[in-house]
Amino acid sequence: MAEKKFELYEYKPSKVAALIFVGLFLITTFIHVFQAYKKKALFLIPLIIGGFFEWIGYISRTISSNNPTSLGLYIMQTLLLLLAPALFAASVYMVLGRLITFTRAESLSPIRTNWLTKIFVFGDVLSFLIQSGGGSLMAKASSQNLGKTIVIIGLVLQILFFGVFMVTSAIFHQRLAVNPTTVSRMAPWQKYMFALYAVSALILVRSIFRIAEFAGGRGGALMKSEVYLYIFDAVLMLLVMVILNLIHPGDIIGRNKDVADSMQLSDSTADLGSAPDAGQRRWK
Repeated sequence: MAEKKFELYEYKPSKVAALIFVGLFLITTFIHVFQAYKKKALFLIPLIIGGFFEWIGYISRTISSNNPTSLGLYIMQTLLLLLAPALFAASVYMVLGRLITFTRAESLSPIRTNWLTKIFVFGDVLSFLIQSGGGSLMAKASSQNLGKTIVIIGLVLQILFFGVFMVTSAIFHQRLAVNPTTVSRMAPWQKYMFALYAVSALILVRSIFRIAEFAGGRGGALMKSEVYLYIFDAVLMLLVMVILNLIHPGDIIGRNKDVADSMQLSDSTADLGSAPDAGQRRWK
């Protein structure tokens, strides 16, 4: 019996589905470009690059629907869609560090602020490099199992760092809620913390799905149908970007003039403890 020919995909990629997500990711990404420029939110550059990874990745899948045997297109879409969430995570880590500094609550952080972002971004970069190395190996039948194992290691590492990050965020949140600073009493910082929890949970679910997908192998149900990719990856990552469009961290920790002016809390403003509503109005 002739050996079955190695196929890059276990299904025929859907052109319509890929085109829909090209459009959706293009829209949210360029909204982020505009928002980051307007609010001078440079810490969201990794998120924006991740958005480019997403829509370019789905363009590659669109083209692959007509040319499913192209190794170059397969590698491109695999790597871009696999790695984009790691870039999203880098911005999420930086947002927490800036929120802690903004609220002047460094003493309440379970990890020193000057180390917090460095630790999590280091873990994110390491995860990124491991996943990219494994993803590039998965296109060949001879190295597919090795590549799959390496990708799973990278994803597990990402989940571990994200888990520690969420615990760190929750501890800081609880401490600041109990012992508010002058700044935290006057700014809606909790809204941004809840946004961080939401996007972190979405990235975690997506990473768990990817581990299950690669662990199941080519014969597994998750790799035999691309519907799971769209439900547990495309939709979830789109939600990450849209949530941060709607609750944009640059509104509170950006560097444009209006935000900077709002962040300058004078001594006279600090005396408004008897009239907290006056301070809150500045952020509406």
